[in-house]
Amino acid sequence: MKIKVIHGPNLNMLGVREVNLYGPMKLEDINKNMEVVAKQNGFDIEFYQSNHEGDIVDAIQESLNEGVDGIIINPAALTHYSIAVRDAIAAVNLPTIEVHLTNISRREEFRHKSLISPVVAGTITGFGPFSYHLGLIAMMQILNEIKMAKEAKEK
Repeated sequence: MKIKVIHGPNLNMLGVREVNLYGPMKLEDINKNMEVVAKQNGFDIEFYQSNHEGDIVDAIQESLNEGVDGIIINPAALTHYSIAVRDAIAAVNLPTIEVHLTNISRREEFRHKSLISPVVAGTITGFGPFSYHLGLIAMMQILNEIKMAKEAKEK
């Protein structure tokens, strides 16, 4: 089974950008850690990052043609205003987990509302880079349950 991880705007700046808020870990390190865990559990995983809303919409939509079984997304700032990203997630109808490094509910008022949360299986916030790890564990569990349900139905 295949998981696609989509990183939104400015996440390419992790380790440089506001280290006091986001921590010193770089995006490449987060990806490497996720790849190790995914492979250990028999999952394929791919990563995509863009600072452009339309490119992220395209990446979500392309998941249908790429054999992706589930999406983990950190929409970053797009979380709070992108109806396009929200609609793309709803349109592909794949299990999706929303992750955030910081607890968006403890930040500025404009960050408290997520347009993405209503169309995903769950949201994990506030655990720094570990948010991605928790999202990966949740996605692997969801996909394993879907697989077991299909196998039971075929019997």
